Formats: sequence, structure tokens, C-alpha cells
Amino acid sequence: MTTTVSGIRTLVLNASYEPIAVVDVGRAVVLVLTEKAVVVEPGELVLHSPSVTLTAPSVIQLCRYVRIPYRAHVPVTNRGVLVRDGYRCVYCRRARATTVDHVVPRSRGGAHKDWDNVRAACRTCNHRKGDRLLSELGWPEPAPVAAPSPRSWLVVGVARVESVWTPYLQGWTGLEAVPA
Repeated sequence: MTTTVSGIRTLVLNASYEPIAVVDVGRAVVLVLTEKAVVVEPGELVLHSPSVTLTAPSVIQLCRYVRIPYRAHVPVTNRGVLVRDGYRCVYCRRARATTVDHVVPRSRGGAHKDWDNVRAACRTCNHRKGDRLLSELGWPEPAPVAAPSPRSWLVVGVARVESVWTPYLQGWTGLEAVPA
């Protein structure tokens, strides 16, 4: 029986143990086999080839320090807004948010690239609000939010954070609770 490894991810740590990326397990195995990285936390899956049997890594550390350019601004993305707001509608607080709403609609001069103007909303609330202001509807203003730090969005592109990654992400990502 053949098991596919697609969808299995590996956390990559710099030589200083700073988390720098999440990569496909295939890329992680290549880094380990070429001796550019070492396995810090082995995974549960065992990979077999005709000549090598290797435990798929869950966390790897690069052997040499890699300088990562500092990014001063985090671009606004739908996924980023949904993660920031915890996939909860900021208006009704009951429903799961699946859309992004502009507090000040774009048709009225609201900026899309401004973290303060975009919030997670359920379809019902987003449709009900439409292109109106919150004051026109009598809705309360949502709590103010800050733009995220660049380092805190390392794991946003990952659908699921592995529990073995948690000790390596805490203190670096700026997230109070790493999503599970």
C-alpha cells in the first residue's frame, strides 16, 4: 500500500531556533538528506525508498543561519483577517465568519489595504450591512484592532498547526494562543 505525503507540513527553524517557514515534508526531507538541516522533532510517518528509510520530520533546524529580510508591513488578505478575528463574525459574535467586511465601505472611500477597516463577518451580517455605515444601521462599532506584526503571520498560511510546533512558535510569533 502506498501512502501519499501531500499535505504533511514541516516547521523550519533557523540555526538560532527562530521559526522561519512551514514547508512540504518532501522539501524538508531533501534539506535533511543534503545535510542542510537536522531533524529536531520526528513525525509519525515513516518514508521508504529502495535504499533509505527515514522518519518524516515534523520540525527541522537549518545547519547555517539564514538572514531573513525584515518586512515592515503585513499585507491585508482575507485569510489574515479571518485568522486575526478568530473566524468569528465581529457583528453578531455567534456565527462563523466566512467573508471580510469593510467597516467603511469601499464605495464610500474606505480603504481595503487598511487593517483597521476590514473585519471578519458572517454572510448574513455582511449582506445585511451591505454598503452602509454601522451608524446608519444602529450597530455598535467593533473593538479596535491593531495591524499584526510581520513575525506573527508565519503560520497564517497553514491550515492546521501541529501540536509539536507549539514550543517552537511561542515567543516568536506574537500570538497569545497558537491556533490548533
